[in-house]
Amino acid sequence: MIADPAVRRPGWPYWLIAALALLWNAFGCLDFTMTAARNPDYLAQVPPEVIDWIDGAPTWTMAAWALGVGGGLLGALCLLGRLRWAVAAYVASLLGLAANHAWQFASGMPASMKTPGSLTLMACIWIAALAQLWYAVKKRREGVLR
Repeated sequence: MIADPAVRRPGWPYWLIAALALLWNAFGCLDFTMTAARNPDYLAQVPPEVIDWIDGAPTWTMAAWALGVGGGLLGALCLLGRLRWAVAAYVASLLGLAANHAWQFASGMPASMKTPGSLTLMACIWIAALAQLWYAVKKRREGVLR
């Protein structure tokens, strides 16, 4: 099989970033799964008003959350596989994230979710999601993703 000369080989920083993206997004999927499954050990530290608020959320918000974290995980896996589908997966992830966070702020989320620490975490999630999309687009343009 002849290698495509238009596809560039990534260096070690690429693999490090892809692996970190996988870990970050895997944690998001773990958080979603444990919350959706109502794992009592995992949710032991969550304030009861947050659990009640999640329980009262419309079903579509869980689908948006699943799209956000699942799209991010798929994007990271596509980066590891050097697949151009990483861009589409990260776009889907951002759509899920936007829908979920829009609902959170519009729904009157509990005060315990409006702490500086919680809001900082939300900002970090946005920064990480946008950075991963930017990186995938950049690597696709450079010919690293096939």
